[in-house]
Amino acid sequence: AKTTATTTRQPTNSITMALRMVYDKAMGFAARQYQAVLGNQLSQYGLRYEDLLIEEEAPVKEALELADPEVLTARTRRLKRAIDLSYKRKSLQDYAPNMQLDTFKSELMPDIDKIRARDHEYAQLNAHHKM
Repeated sequence: AKTTATTTRQPTNSITMALRMVYDKAMGFAARQYQAVLGNQLSQYGLRYEDLLIEEEAPVKEALELADPEVLTARTRRLKRAIDLSYKRKSLQDYAPNMQLDTFKSELMPDIDKIRARDHEYAQLNAHHKM
């Protein structure tokens, strides 16, 4: 009976691995397409991906409090510019056609990741207090 269970599991694992590989390729392709579309839309207004983060979330709020003043000033200027362009129904390319944008530049995400990891570790260390 043991050999039957082992032989029936082997093909199931192969099928599962094959499906996983197909799924990963499909998701990778979809993610790249979505990133390209999102990057195009963000560049129309001169925004970065990090500008879309919700400031009320605790890790984002803390990371913004710890960020350099230059990062905050640049973020505020990008958001104000995007609001202005949206109101005027214009694109940034209409005003600055040669401007190079780094849409997915990451200035806050490393700090946000560290804050989330710290909070997760703290929650795990204090899990025994939740009774």
